Amino acid sequence: MKELDFLNIIKKHIGSDFIGDDCAYLKDLGIVVSQDSLAEDIHFRLDWCSPYQLGYKAVTVNISDILASGSEPMYITIGLSLPASADENFIDEFYKGAKSALRGAKIIGGDITGSDKVYISITAIGLAKGRKISSRKNAKEGYAVIVSKDAFEAFGKSSAGLKELMNGGNNQSLIKAHLEPVLDEEFSRNISCCIKEDYAMMDTSDGLADALYKIAEASNATIDTLEFDGIFGAEDYRLVAVVPEDFLANMKDFVRIGTVLQQEDYVLKIGTKKYYKYDELGLYNHFEEKI
Repeated sequence: MKELDFLNIIKKHIGSDFIGDDCAYLKDLGIVVSQDSLAEDIHFRLDWCSPYQLGYKAVTVNISDILASGSEPMYITIGLSLPASADENFIDEFYKGAKSALRGAKIIGGDITGSDKVYISITAIGLAKGRKISSRKNAKEGYAVIVSKDAFEAFGKSSAGLKELMNGGNNQSLIKAHLEPVLDEEFSRNISCCIKEDYAMMDTSDGLADALYKIAEASNATIDTLEFDGIFGAEDYRLVAVVPEDFLANMKDFVRIGTVLQQEDYVLKIGTKKYYKYDELGLYNHFEEKI
């Protein structure tokens, strides 16, 4: 079974309007909430990263969801399950790394338990005040698809870094891109603090192609985008936004990579190739693959 199959079952039973985006926007409270989990040998291997890097990345991937919503990172809780082999130095270095990744947020609590391997579960809370919150269902015909200039040049480097680790390579620049992701904080802030219209924004944790497909599908639209190196990579944790054409005058240091079309019989077009179903993208499946 694939992740999307699990999500459809969960939606059937919960029936929540909050399910669909990576953050739940609690408008009555003025906050967004997100949770992510990392499992040893599924998302990371301890022989590939230091405890500091693990703490850094664990927090970073959660802050990424907060930025994708357009909100301001505020609070983090950390649930950490550790085997008996973990010592005080591991915990000390893990939390040093976690603190270095907060980007203005604060760690306010969590939990620690014993386990057979290392498991990390983090809840992140963002403040919506003064921001326009995004949703992947808000892409409209004629909207522009944009990424930051820095992100455009970085897509695919994290995946390449993972291949370096898996193949015993030593390209430290690529490995760092995988273990210590850079986030699009300014890109998120520049959009959410200035835009008035509804817009869509997602991070590229499962790949830029994944984000584009999910935005188009949720919006009952079709996205036509450029084909370039890195579009099928994953774990970049950069942002892609879909905004009104007129809003581009307010942006700087961005690259337009596509346009939203009226809904066609296909969901996504990359270059000249059309994708009718999500599985045709050939992306990572959390329930079938290990690193």
